[in-house]
Amino acid sequence: MTSDRATDTLMIRTALPAEAEAIADLHFRARSTYYPDGLPPSDFDWRAAWLGSVERPDAHVLCAVEDGRIVAVASFRTPDGGPAETVKLFQFHVDPDRWRSGLGTALHTACVEQWRADARRTAVLDVHVDNERAQAFYVRQGWVADPADGDHHLGMRLALAGE
Repeated sequence: MTSDRATDTLMIRTALPAEAEAIADLHFRARSTYYPDGLPPSDFDWRAAWLGSVERPDAHVLCAVEDGRIVAVASFRTPDGGPAETVKLFQFHVDPDRWRSGLGTALHTACVEQWRADARRTAVLDVHVDNERAQAFYVRQGWVADPADGDHHLGMRLALAGE
């Protein structure tokens, strides 16, 4: 991100490699809320995956930090094989204890500002079909359904140009 955004108690900034464990923990807690039968068993190393995203030169990971603690995170980049004017929001998580506090909206606003600064025209994402809370959040932010094949995710799209 070109600059940090800060309010009285909240700072949105680029995540650091040393924060991969805290980000993975936040991701786990948020992800646990929308699987109807709990998280599927997995030996996937989310800390390593987040570290890879933070260190990936063509990706951005923004985090919202409040009182020294990461309370929300977003990861985005050009999708593999996608056009340069499109950005994909791969991960967007807010600490469940902080839902409906404005954190998600603040982080989303920072993402959109970055996308526009990077001359992106369209943003896309996939949201889990059982995650109705997240789907409603994205609709409130201006995203529209862009159905794709698949049983587990709903595609969504956000126009960025000319706004």
